[in-house]
Amino acid sequence: MKKILLSLFVTTSLFLNLRADEGMWIPMLLQNNEQEMQEMGMNISVEDIYSINNSSMKDAVVLFGGGCTGEIVSDKGLLFTNHHCGFDWIQYHSTVEHDYLTNGFWAMSFEEELPCPGLTAVMLKKMEDVTARVLEGVDERNMSAEERNEIVKNNIKKIKDEAEANTDYEVEIKSFYHGNQYYMIYNEVFKDVRMVGTPPSNIGKFGGDTDNWVWPRHTGDFSIFRIYVSPDGKAVEYSEDNVPYKPNYHFPISLKGVEEGDFTFVFGYPARTNEYLPSVAVDQEANVIYPVSVDLRGKILDIYNKYQEKDPKVRIQYASKHAGLGNGWKKWMGVTEGINNFKGVEKKHAFDKQFTKWAYQSRARGAYLELIKEFEKLYAEYEPYRLATTYLSETALQIEVLTFAANFNRLSKVTKDTPQEEIDKLVANAKEAAKVFFKDYHQPIDEEVAAMVLQEYINNQPADFRPELLNTIVEKYDNVQAYVDELFAKTMFASEENVNKFLDEFKPSKAKKLAKDPALMAYNNVMDFYFDNVRNKSVELNGQIAELQRVFMRGQMEFHAEQNPDKMMYPDANFTLRVTYGKVGGFSPRDAVRYKHFTTLDGIMQKENPDIYDYVVTDRLRELYENKDYGRYADKDGSMHVAFIAGNHTTGGNSGSPILNADGHLLGLNFDRTWEGTMSDLIYDPSICKNISVDVRYVLFIIDKYAGATRLIEEMTIVE
Repeated sequence: MKKILLSLFVTTSLFLNLRADEGMWIPMLLQNNEQEMQEMGMNISVEDIYSINNSSMKDAVVLFGGGCTGEIVSDKGLLFTNHHCGFDWIQYHSTVEHDYLTNGFWAMSFEEELPCPGLTAVMLKKMEDVTARVLEGVDERNMSAEERNEIVKNNIKKIKDEAEANTDYEVEIKSFYHGNQYYMIYNEVFKDVRMVGTPPSNIGKFGGDTDNWVWPRHTGDFSIFRIYVSPDGKAVEYSEDNVPYKPNYHFPISLKGVEEGDFTFVFGYPARTNEYLPSVAVDQEANVIYPVSVDLRGKILDIYNKYQEKDPKVRIQYASKHAGLGNGWKKWMGVTEGINNFKGVEKKHAFDKQFTKWAYQSRARGAYLELIKEFEKLYAEYEPYRLATTYLSETALQIEVLTFAANFNRLSKVTKDTPQEEIDKLVANAKEAAKVFFKDYHQPIDEEVAAMVLQEYINNQPADFRPELLNTIVEKYDNVQAYVDELFAKTMFASEENVNKFLDEFKPSKAKKLAKDPALMAYNNVMDFYFDNVRNKSVELNGQIAELQRVFMRGQMEFHAEQNPDKMMYPDANFTLRVTYGKVGGFSPRDAVRYKHFTTLDGIMQKENPDIYDYVVTDRLRELYENKDYGRYADKDGSMHVAFIAGNHTTGGNSGSPILNADGHLLGLNFDRTWEGTMSDLIYDPSICKNISVDVRYVLFIIDKYAGATRLIEEMTIVE
């Protein structure tokens, strides 16, 4: 790539003028937001939220399981997160005999709390700006992108190594503003996290995929875990000797509820946003890539639904898989619709033109002159490779028997010279993979999915973007179904009995037979094609795009600092701790429709349908409703509030985040966004981009009145 001439821009100037409409703010820089937050109604200081030297709210927020947020709500390490965040672990502990998905689970003592192997809770201890050190030696005017990246990479390694040598915490250095700023982050990683409680799915997942991403919502989306540490307070692996964690801070819980216009803020770990892309990127994402994924996932989900409705065992087996596929499927539909209704591409295009016009006004802006044209060229070249990757991941890699077979690749390559110790380890790993796989596997589903996705792959990808396997199917088989029938008849990987028998009798002489298994051969054929023909070019083009985006980001920062100082530019989400704030309020997504800001238990009863799993209401919940037995958790209007919406800018990763009131007390758990506003990862519109939270009073009501788990209530600090 040609050399790009740049001048270093000081990013701290970006924090001078703020807007409440949107933003995912770095907590250590919140002093720049404090005045506005307090003018909006906040009663505390930002030091209460984030402090290095004193206990603060940051000490009660964790990255849960690597993909969600959780918050500590007692001095014994009790942790709230969403039901869907704990879902994998609820399923992990569920059997037909102990169906916690259907019936819920409540540990009535510490001894009954269930270990969750591999589950972690990560807590930020501190972060520091290391931009100057990371960019030391970088000559923006006389250095290629490759040279720059090498220096940055080496500097990051050096800084990280030095930091890790002087701390017991885990250290990472993350890029912000697309490589224009860097922060070093110190984390404490808790490795003994146990499941404490979960409502049944017809509370924790009420409405299912039908209601997912939709307001009004009536989902009690919470689950409860607890952090354990060694007796001396160290974050260690599970041990029977471990004790509940005593945090430096835990959130008080408010029973006051919310009113229209109340100030709120969310504290959590948003995953990924891309708010600063050019119009061509947004157009490709929303109108080319997402529609493909939506179409293919929708067809797979139809197959899942058909079998899940017939068999309770299959329903449990495929619950997590269904949720995983369905979440993206519905979200991407909303993103595309939102961007098109909002005319997001057109608005991005208008900015691109404005930016280019600005660049031509000064010689000093020469690095930005042709950016938009270069983006258009690169994205056009990138599109077929993105489509190829999408079809691979949404078709072939959705065939379970193929991805399971991949676990045996290393075993298929052993020889008589391979040390027995290594073979034994590979066999043990394969047995464990088989145990996990077959627990949640239903062959008829896999066969039907395989036939459908392979046909879609063949129909929608040109021959030069199809693996040899697909062309072989077209040339040698009457139809795709004939190939699928043969595949499942001949592979051992669809049979738990055959797999275990093979592993029990394994010796190096059988490696060649393993390598010729049709499922393993199919997987390797597809992946070899991807690595040989798609991945390298994709990585190359993506790298070029990323470099342009870094330059474009710096240009936007300079543009807004000069032209639009009221446009505050927060960094895109990158799974680092952030604060976002706004106000409670309803919204109007379309003509003649106005949603209020909360829902109640009345709505659950109105939606009740015993013939639809997602809308089943338990006898106990109905009894409490009919008797209006809400205890102290009722709203002042006498009803039982379930969920509410507010104008906080959230995304994936924010699931489970605490939503807090003006005093910093817990109001609820963020769990979703409005479908009309899912475009907020790419384009934010405060009029329709709303976050959805379960009211903490409903959470407590379910724990206390529904489950009778009063021991948990007694741990908490509750503010009446």
